[in-house]
Amino acid sequence: MTAHTASRPNALTPADLQIGAGRRRRERAIGALFLAAAASSIVISAAIIITLAGNALNFVVQVDPGKLVTDGWFPRRGLYDLATPIVGTLVISGIAMAVATPLGIGAGIYLSEYAGRRSRKILKPIIELLASIPSVVLGFFALAWISPNIVQALFDAPLFNMLAAGIAVGILITPLVASVAEDAMHAVPEYLREASYGLGARRRTTSIQVVVPAAVSGIVAALILGVSRAIGETMIVSMVAGATGGSLFNLNPLDQGQTMTAAMTALAIGSDQVRGAALTFESLYFLGFLLFLMTFGLNLISDAFVRRVRRKY
Repeated sequence: MTAHTASRPNALTPADLQIGAGRRRRERAIGALFLAAAASSIVISAAIIITLAGNALNFVVQVDPGKLVTDGWFPRRGLYDLATPIVGTLVISGIAMAVATPLGIGAGIYLSEYAGRRSRKILKPIIELLASIPSVVLGFFALAWISPNIVQALFDAPLFNMLAAGIAVGILITPLVASVAEDAMHAVPEYLREASYGLGARRRTTSIQVVVPAAVSGIVAALILGVSRAIGETMIVSMVAGATGGSLFNLNPLDQGQTMTAAMTALAIGSDQVRGAALTFESLYFLGFLLFLMTFGLNLISDAFVRRVRRKY
């Protein structure tokens, strides 16, 4: 048998199965290129964090602790009440999630469980296209329509208010929540639905009591992603919330308020140098570092929750 194989003119040898030297060099070059791209992203992220942390630490070391608890956020006067931008951010983010959660999850349930295949192919790209609307357009829409026709029509509120800003941010993040939640529900195995229908359950019962619990990890991830997006939104809150370079502490969503991103924008815009009290510039980095910690914490919570409740089918 061995002699017969060796005598065949087209028999393969181990040398024939080896990758050519030129191909190996190209593969190594491509691998090195991908490694450099990955390493550069890590280096850039580390540089950003180090810069934020260093300047934030400089602010903490030099600032008078009494200036951190005042009547409002007025950094150009040396008043750095941290509660003002943090509470404003949380108020607007809460309003945004109150809008985006029912709309986003409802749209996700419809696309996953009720829409036909043709309708899903049409509607889902349209919903995802809504996510590409520039936030400045939604900010102008909030000032031109949401605030006068909804907020001011129902409440005694000024044109610039946190409620209108929160509604606009909620509209902005709804497509994001809907798309991610729909992907999670669409990935639920079909046999779970068939088992539920076999037991006599209606589509509504199957959707709410079978599909949603099975996709809860993806739905929660979508909501936390939406919260992170709402916290980091800048243009809408800068245009609609009403605060400029400073703001008094305010919990009333029908009044003007300040957010962390809007506070940073108001200080840095229109000049190549942030002017004001001695630590005005460093306060920007401190707010940025707090914003980073908030979003990073949300991502950690989301990852831990998803790992805990994720189910494999």
